[in-house]
Amino acid sequence: MYNLIGEFEVRLDEKKRLKLPTSLVKQIGEDVVLGLVINRGTEKCLNLYPKKLWDYKSAIVNQLNLYNSDNKEFARYFYRGATLLEVDSTIRFVIPKLLLDHAGITQNLILNCYGSVIELWSELEYQQLIKNEPKNIIELAEKVFGYGQAK
Repeated sequence: MYNLIGEFEVRLDEKKRLKLPTSLVKQIGEDVVLGLVINRGTEKCLNLYPKKLWDYKSAIVNQLNLYNSDNKEFARYFYRGATLLEVDSTIRFVIPKLLLDHAGITQNLILNCYGSVIELWSELEYQQLIKNEPKNIIELAEKVFGYGQAK
C-alpha cells in the first residue's frame, strides 16, 4: 500500500507533540489528512499508521474467529493501545502517555520507516536495536530472498 523509507531523528515538543518530518508526510501523501492511528509495536516501540492503512489491517483482524484462542490473543495484541490521533494542520499530534511509557520515549525518538511500517523508537532503544543487528546477515538474506542470482 505504501513504500515508505527513511530513518528520522525527531523530538517531542514541550507539550509532548510530535511533528512528522516533511519528507515522510510527502511519502504518505494526501492520506495523512485522513488521520493517523498509533498502537504498541511487537517490540519496545510504537507503530504509526495512516488511518487508511489501519482500516485495511483492522478489517482483516475483525474477520478473525475470536473463539479461536490464537486469533483472540492476536486481536488483543494488535489493538493494545490503539488510538486515533488528532492531527493539526502542521501534522503534529500528541502521543498518549501510556504508549510513550511502553516504548520508553521521553523526548528524543527515531522514526524507522520501511514498506508500510512507521516505527517510533526511543533513541536509546533504537541504538540498542542497531547494536544487536544479526551477525549473519548474509545467511538471513539467503533465507529471505532464496539462493541463486539476484533478480
